[in-house]
Amino acid sequence: MNAPDFLEFKNVSRHFGSIRAVDQVSLSIRKGEFFSLLGPSGCGKTTLLRILAGFERPDTGCVILSGQDITQLPPNRRKVNTIFQSYALFPHLTVRDNIAFGLRIEKRPQREIDHEVERMLELIQMKAEAGKFPDTISGGQKQRVAIARALIKKPQVLLLDEPLAALDLKLRQRMLIELDLIHDEVGITFLYVTHDQGEAMSLSDRIAVMNSGIIEQVGTPAEIYEAPRSSFVAAFIGDTNFFEGRVAELIGNEYSRLVIDGFPDVTVFNDKQLAVNNLIYLSVRPEKFHISRERQEKSPRHNVVPGRVEEVIYQGSLTRYWVRVQEYRIAVTQQHSRFLLDEKPITWDENVWVSWHADDGFMLERYSQSDEQLVTLPE
Repeated sequence: MNAPDFLEFKNVSRHFGSIRAVDQVSLSIRKGEFFSLLGPSGCGKTTLLRILAGFERPDTGCVILSGQDITQLPPNRRKVNTIFQSYALFPHLTVRDNIAFGLRIEKRPQREIDHEVERMLELIQMKAEAGKFPDTISGGQKQRVAIARALIKKPQVLLLDEPLAALDLKLRQRMLIELDLIHDEVGITFLYVTHDQGEAMSLSDRIAVMNSGIIEQVGTPAEIYEAPRSSFVAAFIGDTNFFEGRVAELIGNEYSRLVIDGFPDVTVFNDKQLAVNNLIYLSVRPEKFHISRERQEKSPRHNVVPGRVEEVIYQGSLTRYWVRVQEYRIAVTQQHSRFLLDEKPITWDENVWVSWHADDGFMLERYSQSDEQLVTLPE
């Protein structure tokens, strides 16, 4: 059974002049969830985080935490703590004193402070570094100290604003694992802001994808990747191929036949129940395609189109192909689960067949050129 929603944004908006940073956002987050706000720079995710922290006031709407409306509360009266990119550690205080700082400000008993600091040092595995100063420890260790300093006050929600942005790739990868382990250990709600889809996909229980102040989609990483609800989500999360077409026929209750210029008829799973003559984008991920020299029709639900290889990049565990099919340049990824050296690989300028199952493509509704809601294809 899912935990009940305990953090809610209700019709929250925040404008800066004519810029709508957050536009009528409603969002519910469950207790104990690792939830990510994901989107490009300027999409509103950090503004939403700052509204929750109390650093910004919404123009409209409210924020509910554990049944209490906290919209008008000052930051120090909210049971939330924030970790920023810079970590904001005090350079003149040791690791131990940085972690203890919040409890000392609250004038907690020294015995309680000592006990809680020891617990945090054990959690972040830095007992040996307790007497060091911030400029003598690594970037990853600084981040762990910042997390401990935030967690020691036992917030109901820990807010993390691009916390890995300042770290190099290998350290980011290691810290992703550590963040996940810390979340599992403490069990509180983490609200994580990032523009990095890899971070969000690997850490999150659920993700809200934001674009221009609105939430495009909320779902698990698998739902966001496998069944995007808009062309923006499909393009922003991973790689995909877009084709413009029209629904020509409904096949039973589940499938549709599409007309795409220059293609044979294409069959696709109609999860959005789009009607005949609806204009659509068909989106197919590169790894969903199969590429071969011979035409392969495994079932009536498989689509097959002829093409010519324009580019090949071998990357060890996989090969990337770019195949010209009429006006489209299709990206195809072939995983090397088995790779035989005596087998001649497909190479540049070969004629090939590209196929995919109807269940591996998804339709996204588009609009006519005269419609103000025209969807623009990502470049």
